[in-house]
Amino acid sequence: MSCIRFNTKAQRDAMREDAAVLAAGDQAVLHLSPPVTESKITRLRLLAAHERASIRQTVASNLHAPHDLLESLAADPDAGVRGEVAKNPTSEPSLVERLSRDRDARVRCWAVLNPVLSPERVRELEGDRDAQVRRLAGWRIGAEQPA
Repeated sequence: MSCIRFNTKAQRDAMREDAAVLAAGDQAVLHLSPPVTESKITRLRLLAAHERASIRQTVASNLHAPHDLLESLAADPDAGVRGEVAKNPTSEPSLVERLSRDRDARVRCWAVLNPVLSPERVRELEGDRDAQVRRLAGWRIGAEQPA
């Protein structure tokens, strides 16, 4: 799952040539990630069961993690893993809603910042027992108000 890429001098020269004819916003096509394959999903599933929480956190933050895997990781005993699920923008709104009620305030903080969490639930979190969750909920409500 490495993102490091080694190109030959000829490949680098060709990319520089191609970049000159691309519009500024289109240069990202030169750095596309490889396609997500069934093999990658299988690796994510295997790593989701790893004994180290940091490895499970990496899986929970992956934008290609299947929804059933995120659902499983949302019940992880480690708050860091649940927090990664809560902030993952591909998590289902109902899952983020559930995590916004987590016992750990850090998980609730990440949930309140996820744009898929409903505005109604964000307003409810303005009354959360944790001051940081309340502040973030207030900030998000203020940030979503038209200027």
